Amino acid sequence: MRPLLLAITLAAPLACSSKKDAAPPLEPSTPRATTELGNFSVSLSVQDLGASRAFYEALGFTVVHGDPAQGFLILAHGSTKIGLFQGMFTGNILTFNPGWGPGGEPLDAFTDVREIQRRLQAQGIPIVTPAAEGSGPTHLLLADPDGNVILFDQHVPRPGGA
Repeated sequence: MRPLLLAITLAAPLACSSKKDAAPPLEPSTPRATTELGNFSVSLSVQDLGASRAFYEALGFTVVHGDPAQGFLILAHGSTKIGLFQGMFTGNILTFNPGWGPGGEPLDAFTDVREIQRRLQAQGIPIVTPAAEGSGPTHLLLADPDGNVILFDQHVPRPGGA
């Protein structure tokens, strides 16, 4: 009975809609200069690192980095990455790591976080915490229009060290 209920639930909105009520198709976005943002993960603020680890391992994630004694673990499931952080920040964060590939390996060529910052500022995007000048590792923090926090956390030096 469950598959039938699911089919009815999924089909009901289709049966009730008409062409005159349908939303117009979306227009394609205007192409912009490509900026390589780096490896992506969602950083979750957790109450109990052990319980969260067990939960995500039950979903098929495996620990690929981190140290429970320092309050964090990075887990992966295929190309999906999540970070579990206990006591480090409040709320969840969308995280990009410029200079890291999908396996957390350093890249020879990438868009430095300071260049990402310049591009965002040129578009009028407010920066919450700016990246430090120089060539070493640094981070950049901003928030989207709904207050979702986005972190660009670069752990490797600027390409070419300049």
